[in-house]
Amino acid sequence: MKTYGLIGYPLGHSFSKKYFTEKFEKENVQDCIYNLYPIENIKLFPQLINDNADLLGLNVTIPYKESVLPFLDELDATAKGIGAVNCIKILTDKTKTTESIRNKKLIGYNTDAFGFRQSIKPFLEKQHERALILGTGGAAKAVAYVLKEIGVECFYVSRIKNPNAKNQLTYDELNENVMNAFKLIVNSSPVGTYPNIEEAPQIPYQYLSSKHLLYDLVYNPERTEFLKRGKAKGAATVNGLSMLQQQAEEAWRIWNIK
Repeated sequence: MKTYGLIGYPLGHSFSKKYFTEKFEKENVQDCIYNLYPIENIKLFPQLINDNADLLGLNVTIPYKESVLPFLDELDATAKGIGAVNCIKILTDKTKTTESIRNKKLIGYNTDAFGFRQSIKPFLEKQHERALILGTGGAAKAVAYVLKEIGVECFYVSRIKNPNAKNQLTYDELNENVMNAFKLIVNSSPVGTYPNIEEAPQIPYQYLSSKHLLYDLVYNPERTEFLKRGKAKGAATVNGLSMLQQQAEEAWRIWNIK
């Protein structure tokens, strides 16, 4: 049986397992299965690969999109540019006999970038020339990579100031002037994800307007508190479901190309 799966911790509700299980049933794919692999520490990753000989591909989610990199043999150009992966293709390589991962070649990709690009394109307008990206993890890096390619200036927003980081603000620095200058706000943090549906990133929502676009990578719930507060101020809102669907299909394509 051809096996695919998702690594992360904790996994809880998984979009990927539901999506691929339904995809296999709908498309009558009978020789494939999709499993969840909640590993508590990325150091357990080699053992997972070695113990599951039928694994052909993995999706990667929080918190391992960056920490999995040292275990990979190659990165494609996009993943290398972002510095994070969310998709791994696993090939058999009999010449590889390292102690960590035996007889396998692991290639990292970033389909988050593809999914985000495809899903946000229809909503971008002239005023969205600057973006605030809430969060600084692997997903945030994919978002910034895409927006910079499009020509959008990006600033990361985090709780703690990194004195060595460029283009970074803290939540405490988000005042009326900043909010007026940045008409695109992307939540790439997990804040507001089920079951913590009443939580929202701590931005000054009172300064939002109909010229703002709020994009939330969170997909569960469909309408997060972040998006609700933006809509109440007239902002356009987009959730992360389309991005997830697009990145999943791109991962499937990568796993199945020869």
